Amino acid sequence: DESAASGEIDFYDSNSGKLLFKGPKDRSFDAFVKESRAHGWPSFRDNEVNWDYVRVLPDGETVSVDGTHLGHNLPDSKGNRYCINLVCVAGRPT
Repeated sequence: DESAASGEIDFYDSNSGKLLFKGPKDRSFDAFVKESRAHGWPSFRDNEVNWDYVRVLPDGETVSVDGTHLGHNLPDSKGNRYCINLVCVAGRPT
């Protein structure tokens, strides 16, 4: 169950099952949900990205190392903001 009491949530690549994002980190669950709802996509910050398996292309497209299109980096006044399609990170761990 995803709630404020559940702490950090793991988000896995829907194709490979690799852990791509873990959040929220350094912000409350409510802040994570509020930002994600405001943009219509789960929104992750740099410290919530597993850089072992995530890459950002020069045009801002965000992909997994296995080629899964995840979304885009849309920076704002707080820094990098990775708006990610939830379907792409609804996988199960391998």
